[in-house]
Amino acid sequence: MNHPKDAAAETQALQAVEQHHAKMLGQLKGLVALLMEAVEAGDTEAERTAHATLLDWCDNELIPHALAEEGPLYSGPRNTPEGRLLVEGMLAEHRVIVDLVEELRTSKGLSAAVAGAAIQRMFAMHLEKENRLLMPFVAGSPELSLAAAVKGLHELTGEGSGHHAETHDGGAHQR
Repeated sequence: MNHPKDAAAETQALQAVEQHHAKMLGQLKGLVALLMEAVEAGDTEAERTAHATLLDWCDNELIPHALAEEGPLYSGPRNTPEGRLLVEGMLAEHRVIVDLVEELRTSKGLSAAVAGAAIQRMFAMHLEKENRLLMPFVAGSPELSLAAAVKGLHELTGEGSGHHAETHDGGAHQR
């Protein structure tokens, strides 16, 4: 970057992404809990519905979110000596999450509940690293901009239109 960054815009972008991450994790926890409850109760119809709903959420929310991160959010820090290894590790986590979603897709019963729980745990760990390590690094780097990296990417902030609108907080974090 050849011009000074807007610290307020960087902070706002960091908060928007963190809020979106919290909402996504909350949604995932709820969907996994429904699947686990159905499996534990032996309710095959509820299990089928919960499994399909969780898989749909993974396909339409989780995976698009991960793919969106791999573009502008990860490319800047990946090209720095300080950020390269962190980004490589986070990309490896994306591959594990995708593999777990495929495992969920082909499993039933207890195996599906275990796959769902594994997705939830992996995603929670991934978000913690992203929120506490990667995004502050980007926001604090003079040559990188978190605000620019996430601008217009509703998959990363929950803002905008499309199938991600239900995860939006109504703009409460915007000024």
